[in-house]
Amino acid sequence: MKRIEIKQLLTKPYLEGQVHVAGWIRTARQSSNVGFIELNDGSQFGNLQIVYDKDLSNFDQINKLGLSAAIEVWGEVILTPQMKQPLEIRASEIRVMGDSAKDYPLQKKRHSLEYLRTQLTLRPRTNTFMAVFRVRSILSMAIHRFFQDRDYVYIQTPILTSADAEGAGEMFQVTSLDLNNLPLTESGNVDYSKELFGKKMGLTVSGQLSVEPFALTYSKVYTFGPTFRAENSNTVRHANEFWMIEPEISFCDLDGMMDIIEEMVKYLIDYVLEKAPQEMKFFNDRIDNSLLDRLEVVRSSQFARITYTEAIQLLKDSGRSFEYPPVWGQEIQTEHEKYLAGELFKQPVFVTDYPTDAKAFYMKLSPDGKTVRACDLLVPAIGEIVGGSQREDNYERLKAEMERRGMPIDDYQWYLDLRRYGSAVHSGFGLGFDRMIQYLTGIANIRDVQAYPRTPNNAEF
Repeated sequence: MKRIEIKQLLTKPYLEGQVHVAGWIRTARQSSNVGFIELNDGSQFGNLQIVYDKDLSNFDQINKLGLSAAIEVWGEVILTPQMKQPLEIRASEIRVMGDSAKDYPLQKKRHSLEYLRTQLTLRPRTNTFMAVFRVRSILSMAIHRFFQDRDYVYIQTPILTSADAEGAGEMFQVTSLDLNNLPLTESGNVDYSKELFGKKMGLTVSGQLSVEPFALTYSKVYTFGPTFRAENSNTVRHANEFWMIEPEISFCDLDGMMDIIEEMVKYLIDYVLEKAPQEMKFFNDRIDNSLLDRLEVVRSSQFARITYTEAIQLLKDSGRSFEYPPVWGQEIQTEHEKYLAGELFKQPVFVTDYPTDAKAFYMKLSPDGKTVRACDLLVPAIGEIVGGSQREDNYERLKAEMERRGMPIDDYQWYLDLRRYGSAVHSGFGLGFDRMIQYLTGIANIRDVQAYPRTPNNAEF
């Protein structure tokens, strides 16, 4: 008899008769005459109840199985419409595939998220993380669906790169050289010509610079992959390795790009709510009981739009005592973002036209000469989840800005040349994949939405 997945078994129309299932024991209750097992095979969030009794030839062995033991079950489907779940399996045979030792660290009790971070390989078996990582999978598919259905071309950009996309010097250096016997130049510096690639290399902080040339071919492109920052930022929102969705769109200005961002965010929420209803109910019931209401506000609202200058004034006029007082020219802090989106507007809000020195070198200079055509999307509870800009398409202005910042022009000449060979108005943005998962699930710490988080002093496996 072919094994059937629990998801299929618990989906209408319900099957009847004899079935074969397999999975892991999530919970178990036993007595001298009957036992109950909650079985899960990973195909869906909910469990399947297995009932067995003394007639089972290995009744005593099954009664002694530990949590997370793997078993196969043959039995009859019993419909139970009056119970919490629609059916159960009355077992006629249970085979043990792999018992679980009694020191299994996730016994049936409530474990803190901090403790579960010490059990990275086992925590997906808990309800919280089983739900988190399924939503992560579903969200990644939603991203591809959104862009593919709109005829964007998916470009795989390199992880190893010689270009610092942000110009901030926060790249992880990668080397093939022997660190105990580094080749040196006559002046005593490291001779990077002896590197495997013949130059100094690092892990990418963004795929933007690599994907941007393709936007000037296909008009609409995106890249989706891991990015890295070498900053020592030990917060609940930052990780040293994280994933980014980075579209680039030609013939599109800042206002058009914000329209795309709003459409995308609403699409992603709709998709996850449709494809993961059990998981989203769990997050609302167990993690944040305002979650579904907040997501509904996003789905039904038109995102607000204010300038950075207006945002600073609103913060000053709020009467609030912020840890970091709002000052024009300085960054909008997380506490400011949460106030604007969560308390003042109570919905997502775009903040646009940031001071030039607060943003990256490639952003379009505004007519006032002091700000750039950039935007951040702030959402309640999280703060900023999307950052983007209209790109500077004028060769001389881009070169002047790079020189002002002291950037090595020769290393970026290829990027400048894009403005010489058919330059066009174009824009792009980056959505932090992990932060979007935080927003969708109500999970506060980025370490709890990544399978193997990479944060300061934390790089297990």
